[in-house]
Amino acid sequence: MAKLSIFGVLSNIQMLLHTSLHGKFVGKDQLGNKYYKGKARKGSKRERRWVIYTGDTEASMVPPEWHGWLHSQTDKVPPMENRNRKSWQLPHLPNQTGTAGAYLPPGHTLKGGNRAASSADITAWQPPE
Repeated sequence: MAKLSIFGVLSNIQMLLHTSLHGKFVGKDQLGNKYYKGKARKGSKRERRWVIYTGDTEASMVPPEWHGWLHSQTDKVPPMENRNRKSWQLPHLPNQTGTAGAYLPPGHTLKGGNRAASSADITAWQPPE
C-alpha cells in the first residue's frame, strides 16, 4: 500500500510508482490524459480507476466520455480515436471560472450591469391606502 504524503494525497512520484506497480493501462483521451484501472480495495468489489493528467492536475480536463468511466457509471471504455463525438459537440474546454473566458450572464456587473426588465422582477409591497 502506498504511503500518503503530509497533505493526504499521493505525490506525483508516489502516484507514478503506484501506477507502474498496480495499474493496467486502459486508454488515452484526445488531451493526452492516460487512464488506468487496478484491483479493488480491501472490502470493496469495485475496481479502482484513475487518471494521470498530461498537464495541470485539473478535474475539468477530463472529457465527458471519460468522466463516466472514471466514476464507474459505465464499464465501456471510450474509443481512443474518439469516434463517438457528435458533429454538434464543441471541443472540450477546461473550467473557465476566474478567467477572461468565464461565462457572464446578461446584466452582470462586469458586463455593464444593464439587463432587460423581466416579468419576474420583484416590486416592493405597498400598504393599501
